[in-house]
Amino acid sequence: MRLYQQLVLFMLAATVLPLAAVGFLLLSRAEAELANRIDAEQRAQATATAEAVSASLMEVVDALARSAELIDWESVSDAETVGGLRLLYGQSPAVSAVLKLDADGRPLGAPVFRAQALDGHPAFHTAGLERWVRSVPVQTLRGGGKGQAALGSAYAHGDGQRAAVAVAVKLAEGEGAPYALAEVVFTPLEAVLLRRAANGLGRIDLVDEERRILASSEPERRMQVLGPELTAHLLTPNGPLQDAVRSFRVEAPARRVSVARVPQGLRFDVVVEVDEATALAPVTAMRRTVLASIGATFMVLLGLGALFTRRLNRRLADVVQGAEAYGRGELDRRVKVEGQDELSELATTFNRMGSELEAARTRLMRWNDDLRTRVDEATFELKTAQAQLLEAQKLAAVGQLGAGVAHEINNPLAGILGNVQLLMLDRGAADPDLGTLQKIEQSAKRCKEITQNLLRFSQQRERAELRPVDLNAVVRDALSLTEHQTRGEGITLVTELGQGLGRVRADPGHLSQVVLALLSNARTAMLKTPIKRLTLRTGERNGRGFLEVEDTGKGISPDIRPRIFEPFFTTKDVWSNVGLGLSVAWRVVTEASGTLEVRSEAGQGACFIVTLPKA
Repeated sequence: MRLYQQLVLFMLAATVLPLAAVGFLLLSRAEAELANRIDAEQRAQATATAEAVSASLMEVVDALARSAELIDWESVSDAETVGGLRLLYGQSPAVSAVLKLDADGRPLGAPVFRAQALDGHPAFHTAGLERWVRSVPVQTLRGGGKGQAALGSAYAHGDGQRAAVAVAVKLAEGEGAPYALAEVVFTPLEAVLLRRAANGLGRIDLVDEERRILASSEPERRMQVLGPELTAHLLTPNGPLQDAVRSFRVEAPARRVSVARVPQGLRFDVVVEVDEATALAPVTAMRRTVLASIGATFMVLLGLGALFTRRLNRRLADVVQGAEAYGRGELDRRVKVEGQDELSELATTFNRMGSELEAARTRLMRWNDDLRTRVDEATFELKTAQAQLLEAQKLAAVGQLGAGVAHEINNPLAGILGNVQLLMLDRGAADPDLGTLQKIEQSAKRCKEITQNLLRFSQQRERAELRPVDLNAVVRDALSLTEHQTRGEGITLVTELGQGLGRVRADPGHLSQVVLALLSNARTAMLKTPIKRLTLRTGERNGRGFLEVEDTGKGISPDIRPRIFEPFFTTKDVWSNVGLGLSVAWRVVTEASGTLEVRSEAGQGACFIVTLPKA
């Protein structure tokens, strides 16, 4: 056996075992003393609560008796009788109803009560009137004097969730004198029980001869019957207790119980219960603490013995492993620093060197990442600028060409259109040449429309008149021009216009042309699709107004999506509008410092999104 093992065994035999024996002996005595103290406090609590319950009930009875003595009940009128009953009713909020009875216990008139609880008085249910009247034998008061009172047995009040007791008060002298019968509800007594239970001595119940719980510090137990494990220790049914107060212990679950009889001849008992595990929890916790302390002490002794013999070798091994880790490039490795000797200083030096090397490598990697990110950003910006420049060059060239062609064609078109219209004036409706002339007029107007689009496309940015525009109003105006045609083509039109939108900054005429172009493009895309639905949506996003035109058409394949804004490029089955609709829309939106984007997949429809700055 090693030396440190012998040392541990000696310390265990000399200190730990004697201390454990003494500790458990003291704990056993403390547990017995605590149990006795709990029983004493419970008995005191039960006695004090019983006296408080008696005082509370007798206070109500005395108040009713004193008030009854103030009135000459034999000479009062019916109205004064009702007033007197109301006076008795107001003596205590525990009173739920008051009724006048004759000498034989028969009701004289209607009771004074409230159908709904008010001013602290509980509600009274007339369905229980007969049970209330029979609950107290008024014949016992025939030989008594005016103001003498008697209590009946407890019964369930109202819906059976509360308990009550009847109090009879004699209203005059003589055997034939009438009585006042009051119903007193036990619910206000629960406040007394709650105050008494607030000191942590467990649950307090007020029970009657039939072991029913009339009031409790836990209101949900009201009108329940005590369990048989308690009833067997309390008393036999309808029998008195042998002592005014007593204490006992109940198993399964373990509880300590004290019961006290309510004084003043009342046939009620106060039962105080406390869970034994809760009551003796301090001793139980202390016992566990002692056991844990003994175990921890034993483990500490074993650890200290092993530590003394192996500490030096382990520290040297840690330093060697740290140096080898630095050699392999594991710069985050650290040597544990313990003590204040030379090995600790050496470990600190190794850790400082590793920290500096790791910080240098981190800075280098961060510089590489920053450089790569900046190069990627610069490359992306260069590609974007190159694409925008190429698009601008295309549009500028097309604009110059369109402007020249439009000016050259407009004059001949004006002559053709004017001459055709003059010829049509000389033709009657029956003239066979009128239809041919109308076709020539329509063709000339169509050519003029194309030249106007070319001129619009060639306009410079400064010609747009940018001002605050109501985006919803522009959409509604555009729909008024195309809604009939759209619905005539079998297209379901859905509008989702945002409410309370601020105005955007744009040219209203040009913006209307953008909406019309997008609507025309969407209608053409849905010519051969089985589901035809066109959705217009407006709103605000990221501080900018937006317009979305979404269709269920044939969609746009990824290979042609980059070209859809090029002049004269079209995917329509019927070639029209010389492919300038989206190009003109792109220029109008760009002039207003906005963006025109598309989201689409082949066969899945398309959604064009126009965003414009707020005015």
